[in-house]
Amino acid sequence: MKIGFIGAGPVAQTIARHALSAGHQVVLSNSRGPESLAALVTELGSGAAAGTAKEAAEQDLIVLAVKWWDVQSALFPVGDWKNRILVDTTNRVASIEPLMLGDTSGRTSSEIVADLAPGARVVKAFNTLPMSWISDFSSSKRKTVFFVSGDDCVAKKTVSDLIEEIGFHSLDLGSLAEGGRLQQIGGALVGVNLTFNERFVLPTVD
Repeated sequence: MKIGFIGAGPVAQTIARHALSAGHQVVLSNSRGPESLAALVTELGSGAAAGTAKEAAEQDLIVLAVKWWDVQSALFPVGDWKNRILVDTTNRVASIEPLMLGDTSGRTSSEIVADLAPGARVVKAFNTLPMSWISDFSSSKRKTVFFVSGDDCVAKKTVSDLIEEIGFHSLDLGSLAEGGRLQQIGGALVGVNLTFNERFVLPTVD
């Protein structure tokens, strides 16, 4: 699979490293242009490339990995989102230092992302855990559980399959409105660190 990233920070880099380890290809983008990502692409190695947001959005699956206040400006350059699978990893925060949540009383953050990318098949994933918790890129890493929510079953399966392929476990929570509320910032499942084995899903003690 070819995976495009809109954003090239810790979230994008961590997911990209896992994807590359599983044999996928990645295209990373940011607001400063492909040239600014040359060193990162070299570090990531074979299978990694840099491009514009539009080029990232031409891949089989697109991962949105920017700060909440940059979501609209990051999505806008793509223009045509029809039928594209867009993985929303963002969290709706008003600021990071100090950490302040945005308004989570109305529509879920991923429903808002879907409004900003009309026609996209949005799946919420990879947002409930700090990336430092999945920084083991070895084949022996623990099988961390990642939640997925979305309104398109085929898109959710594509994302769930990717999660499994890169060594983790996928758990479907339902729609963006219902499941998305559980896993968005402030939801009941944020920060819940579970490990999957063949018999049980177990809480992880760090």
